[in-house]
Amino acid sequence: MTRPVPIERTALLTVDLQNDFIHPEGAYGRAGQGAAEIAALPARLRPLADLLRAKGGWFVSTQFTLVPAKGEPMIAPHLKELRPFLTRGDFAPGSWGNALVDELQPADLVVEKIAYSAFYQTRMEWALRKVGIERLLVAGIVTNGGVATTFRAAHVREFDAILLEDGCAAFSRKTHDEAVQALRPVGRVATIAEMIAELDAQ
Repeated sequence: MTRPVPIERTALLTVDLQNDFIHPEGAYGRAGQGAAEIAALPARLRPLADLLRAKGGWFVSTQFTLVPAKGEPMIAPHLKELRPFLTRGDFAPGSWGNALVDELQPADLVVEKIAYSAFYQTRMEWALRKVGIERLLVAGIVTNGGVATTFRAAHVREFDAILLEDGCAAFSRKTHDEAVQALRPVGRVATIAEMIAELDAQ
């Protein structure tokens, strides 16, 4: 039997729960891009984040970032095609739009990312190892994009990765459900309530 991971080595890892994605005045909100399930995530995750804070666990926030070069953001061609409304100032490092939504503030650790995976060319793995995190409760947006890629990346790096099924969302319920099903062979899938109960009992 494998030893249980102590709560102080457990982190809620949220993907892209930022103002530019979620807030009505953010980049996506101004462009009319959004979904009710996505907007509901911060409130749904807040009790879990609060419990981890209270019991010595970690809250890690990953922030999608458009790195500026000579004032213009470096946007991948596929993203520019999908989201032509993105422009200068959106998802900029240190900006309000780039920040974690107020409802989940503050994060214990923030890592900027430039692609779907929070591990791709970032300091994520280094930082997690540095503070001794072994178990990741993965949540955020979108289930079939940043969440799925980050979950798989955590798994291959031998973190104890758990997908929070109701802690992530996509732009349609069908897309979300299909993505969750595809991830079940990769690692454990649990609900927020299940994890709160388990952590509260530690």
